[in-house]
Amino acid sequence: MLRAAHLLRSMVARGEQSEVPRVANALGDQMSCRFIRLAVVIVIACPGTAVFGQDADSLRVATFCSDVTPPLGHPWYPDSKPLAAIEHPLLAKGIVIDDGKHRYVLCAVDWCELCNSTHLLFRRNLANAVGTDVSRVAVQTVHQHTALLADGDAHRLLQKQEKPPPYLDLKFLNQVTDRLAVAAGKSLDDLKPFDRIGTGQAKVERVASSRRIPIGGGKVRTRYSSTRDAELQAAPEGHIDPMLKTITFANGEKPLVRLHYYATHPQSFYRDQRASYDFPGLARERIEKKSGVFQIYFTGCAGDVAAGKYNDGSREARSKLAERLRAGLEASIASTRLAPVGPLCWRTVPLKMPVRTGSGYDVAENRAKMADAEAAAARRKDAARNLVFAERTEPIELSSLQIGDVYIVHLPGEPMVAFQLFAQGLKPKSFVAVAGYGDGCPGYICTEEAFSEGGYEPSASRVAPESEKDFRTAIRRLLGCR
Repeated sequence: MLRAAHLLRSMVARGEQSEVPRVANALGDQMSCRFIRLAVVIVIACPGTAVFGQDADSLRVATFCSDVTPPLGHPWYPDSKPLAAIEHPLLAKGIVIDDGKHRYVLCAVDWCELCNSTHLLFRRNLANAVGTDVSRVAVQTVHQHTALLADGDAHRLLQKQEKPPPYLDLKFLNQVTDRLAVAAGKSLDDLKPFDRIGTGQAKVERVASSRRIPIGGGKVRTRYSSTRDAELQAAPEGHIDPMLKTITFANGEKPLVRLHYYATHPQSFYRDQRASYDFPGLARERIEKKSGVFQIYFTGCAGDVAAGKYNDGSREARSKLAERLRAGLEASIASTRLAPVGPLCWRTVPLKMPVRTGSGYDVAENRAKMADAEAAAARRKDAARNLVFAERTEPIELSSLQIGDVYIVHLPGEPMVAFQLFAQGLKPKSFVAVAGYGDGCPGYICTEEAFSEGGYEPSASRVAPESEKDFRTAIRRLLGCR
């Protein structure tokens, strides 16, 4: 096996990665397939920082869930009115993967955003709880707007101002992340072996629609997450990814956990004082209750995708969206095909994105807005978040998990759906699932073309138009592409 590993490592050093599988198969005629598989795991190279797992025979997975609902009275999104009702509990649901050498965590949180040091706090506490490095923990929000938007750094800036608006209870933040860490740590007592990974996908009907409606002259009109404008409702669905993707971890034929990925803004109504996991949570929990299998839902690159064409903000519309999404989840599950697990690779890529400048993003201008004690709370909080990102020195850490020919990509901010389709196009023969809404600090991540077209998303982006090139390069590296 060592001679085989040396040969494969030499091929990698010469830049001959594409030939590794063929040579490994040939060597497999002379040696144990188990040993050859381990040799491939050891030596396959990938750009950026990568961690390779042990032999696939040692893979185990555990699930965890924790209630992350703020208490009644907590300042609520997007202004500072107190939380008045809890319609559904907000949940953080995740998995721990153990390969015998390292542990990896994937977690989806029913909050609107986690930004800067608050996002890092979630990751660090989970890492400590399961005995791994923070670089091997991915935390994404589902991005419901009937949920909390948390940026502890912006909160600390505001607290230094005159008459600071209520924003975030840091004591609650520490408590909720501690509870989440305990849940993740306890899950290690129930690690189960998995030897199969399943992939499935299905088209979701009449849920997602583009928020950007062309109006001619290279400009767009915005169709938000809900509208009663008949003209906007009649406009085409537009540029979306209609496919919901499902990844299943299984032991033999028995499913242990299912991860779902779908790109749309996940709210039917918002800007009120209730907590709700909205229609994705309704669909997710119904499937879990019916099947008895743990379900996790991740929102994809939905920066410019929402349910506006099919949503007027009513409870009836929410029920219909939940039912259509549930049907898509069930169809994706039904299409799932199980295959033996392949080698595991965890990649991380640091990304420093160029900061937006100009009107609305000037540092002095935002300091003045933040300090204005008579200004609206939402305006002051936006200014504080802009300042934190403008002055941030640490890069954002992106990550991906590869198991055989299955890739899961974890992206920050609110990326446009073009980036999800780009990632999938890089590996057309593989199964690529994309989760957005990691560290929310950049805001919207748009194509350069979108900046020229205008519309809401570019106006709410904290990164410069030239960020598209760097973002695409990072995605390529996450997928092991040159």
